[in-house]
Amino acid sequence: MPTATAAVSTTEKAAKPPLKWAGGKRWQVPHLRPLWAPHAGRRLVEPFCGGLAVALGLAPDQALLNDLNPHLISFYRWLQRGLRLDDEIEMTNDKALYYAHRRRFNELVRTGMANGRESACLFYFLNRTGYNGLCRFNSRGEFNVPFGRYARIQYARDLSPYAEKLGRWTFVNDDLERLEIHGDDFIYADPPYDVEFTQYSSARFTWEDQERTALFVSRHRGPAVLVNQATTRIARLYRKLGFTLTYLQAPRRISCTGDRRPAREVLATRNL
Repeated sequence: MPTATAAVSTTEKAAKPPLKWAGGKRWQVPHLRPLWAPHAGRRLVEPFCGGLAVALGLAPDQALLNDLNPHLISFYRWLQRGLRLDDEIEMTNDKALYYAHRRRFNELVRTGMANGRESACLFYFLNRTGYNGLCRFNSRGEFNVPFGRYARIQYARDLSPYAEKLGRWTFVNDDLERLEIHGDDFIYADPPYDVEFTQYSSARFTWEDQERTALFVSRHRGPAVLVNQATTRIARLYRKLGFTLTYLQAPRRISCTGDRRPAREVLATRNL
């Protein structure tokens, strides 16, 4: 089986994502660029776009970027509009302020106002200030990440430069099987990993969802990449569906307990 390490040299650096993101894939971009380069004219499709590291790193002209988290997608749509925080909300690395902003964000969620500018600003603050860049919600859909442990935090007041980078991309919040996929799209699928912590949104991501995702990607006629934690059952599933497996050593893994141990990941490919 092919193997690789995270230490892949590259002369080009990926654009910095706007958010902290536990389990972000910025480190994976050097592995993906050689796979993407022959297909760079295609549309990139990410059913689980997460922290946006891969899209920003590959910089496609066209992209369909989906995620299970509606607040994340709303934030990206505000970035497309040229979001500036300025004096919209107070942003300091303060525990009392953090919990006050978290209560306000959850109030907006409960009252159906979570798609507005204020929510986007609060989402950014909570992401930058919360524990380990986690994005976690309870069964009621309320953000429940505790205060972080940072000595200092640099907050961006002007996020408008992202408007140009994201301007031609389409952001959606839907089930992957309802995405309008074209036969010549390049799919990069990074589902919630096959680990215990899966409460990324108000709905859990089950083993049945893992199987459904793998089957969906395997049926795509164009180039496809599927990544996951390299558990025995994930490797068995991907191999059964005809993927070619490459194993990568991730720089670290962050769990619900803040675990940062290195993790073995699998990069599965088809039609490449």
